[in-house]
Amino acid sequence: MRRRAEIVAAAVRVFGVRGYGAATIKEIADEVGVSPAAVLRYFRKEELLTEVLRQWDRQQPFVSEAAPGLPALRAFVDLMRYHVEHRGFLELYLTFATETSDATHPAHEYMRGRYARTIAQIRRRIDEAVALGQVPPMDDATLDYEAACFLAILDGLEIQWIHNPSLDLPALVGEYVEQSIARWRGGARAAVPPGSASWD
Repeated sequence: MRRRAEIVAAAVRVFGVRGYGAATIKEIADEVGVSPAAVLRYFRKEELLTEVLRQWDRQQPFVSEAAPGLPALRAFVDLMRYHVEHRGFLELYLTFATETSDATHPAHEYMRGRYARTIAQIRRRIDEAVALGQVPPMDDATLDYEAACFLAILDGLEIQWIHNPSLDLPALVGEYVEQSIARWRGGARAAVPPGSASWD
């Protein structure tokens, strides 16, 4: 088990620097200090990529373990803090999100499924908030729309933060969540603090 964990950790580093397409089993083996054959006893390259992605998911249980409804949506702020603290994993994820858009990529189905699961999870959390009376009712089309936009905002802010780490990613996501809740409730929220999303 220890060797498998070492190989996955090395793959995270190599894939993060080289990208999946350019990375080689030899580079991963060199990181671990073993032969390529030793790596292949545990993983093929495609399996290694999927294991890296699964590990990324396992290490961030903030939303799945949060209380139903709005607390779960607010838990995405904790997820963003984790991403800030683990920039390498985030860069790797964002790289894969682009690379795997090619239907021939070995992780295409995994990433496509991951997006579908994440949107479904967000939709379920909003629906829970409705059921708990935390926000007014929404029809199915609105739930689908809000969940898709929620994930799009998260991904977009993460990309901006990668290019400009002076942005306060958790604060921006927190503000988006609170603005969304206020909008769903039909109320007005105070203006966003000046400079919180500035690139200056």
